[in-house]
Amino acid sequence: MSLFKVYPLYQMTPSHAKGCYVYDNKGKKYLDLYGGHAVISIGHSHPNYVNGLSNQLSKIGFYSNYIINDLQAEVAKQIINQSKCKNYNLFMCNSGAEANENALQIASFHTNKSRVIAFKNSFHGRSNAALGITDNKKIKSKLNKLIDVTFLDFNDKKGLLNEISKNDVCAVIFESIQGVGGLDQPSTDFIKFISELCKKHSTCVIADEVQSGFGRTGDFFAYQKHDIKPDIICMAKGMGNGFPVGGVLIKNSIKSELGMLGTTFGGNHLACSAVLAVLKTIKEEGLMTNTKEIENYFRTKISKIKSIKKIKGRGLMLGLEFDFEAAELRKNLIFKHKIFTGGSANKNLLRILPPLNIERKHIDMLYKALKIELS
Repeated sequence: MSLFKVYPLYQMTPSHAKGCYVYDNKGKKYLDLYGGHAVISIGHSHPNYVNGLSNQLSKIGFYSNYIINDLQAEVAKQIINQSKCKNYNLFMCNSGAEANENALQIASFHTNKSRVIAFKNSFHGRSNAALGITDNKKIKSKLNKLIDVTFLDFNDKKGLLNEISKNDVCAVIFESIQGVGGLDQPSTDFIKFISELCKKHSTCVIADEVQSGFGRTGDFFAYQKHDIKPDIICMAKGMGNGFPVGGVLIKNSIKSELGMLGTTFGGNHLACSAVLAVLKTIKEEGLMTNTKEIENYFRTKISKIKSIKKIKGRGLMLGLEFDFEAAELRKNLIFKHKIFTGGSANKNLLRILPPLNIERKHIDMLYKALKIELS
């Protein structure tokens, strides 16, 4: 028996990791500026994370959601405190795709409608409805295509008004910064327009913060830059620093019913411990402040390289856009310079998604490598 091969694998096998570094089974050290798709938020093997999970595992690691788990209430409390998202309730699950699936389910229950408006170049996950509202035909099966979705361009007010006015839309879902799609962002004016229009037509606003949430942009959630209050907020990735966990924040005005949602593993004791360790570290180490400071340093330093066409994104959700496809450059960064970066649907883009406690010296290492490769 062999693995079902769906990933093009780089020939590197990690053995352990610490902070911003990953070490392979040959003893080589790699600077991690990608964090496994923005997952590693507080650094590999952070003491708070290791201690939190170890201590919890010595007590109880899992039991079903048919008993009281007071750690879930503590997670909800800490998320509300740090995000300042008052008047929301929390439902915990296992991944970003699950968070988005549940968000769509909630919106459909609440509005009694089924059509979704999403945006071009979007990515919302690999499960059925989440993939249905993802703008990538290459990875969709016929099953995914049964989801009733309309794709619009960012900032297309006329198109949005025309579609929502049909009064069959249960939700408008958006990424404040598109991850896989290439780090494009809607304007504040457009996001406010979405919010106003959805209120008028009894449609839910879903903010997909799976990649951009938990401090990655310097705000707890990226949508907060636009001063709106979504009906539903989805999160995962950096939420657990590598432990599989996701969550949905749901406005108090949306009423729950017993059996409305469900999950076997979501919000288990270990998952909650992982989230609490991340939240503790973000607060204690001032990581959202660090994120903004490192972004400023990154832009100042990296903009000195003239062959970079554009620096995209916000906080530590950044992209370097070139006039050429970046695949070879990305490969050289890994194997010649021992630096992990990421790709995207935009073939000319390198994504930079490091732990939030990254330091200036790590940006200097990237700068030096890029100077060598692009000279």
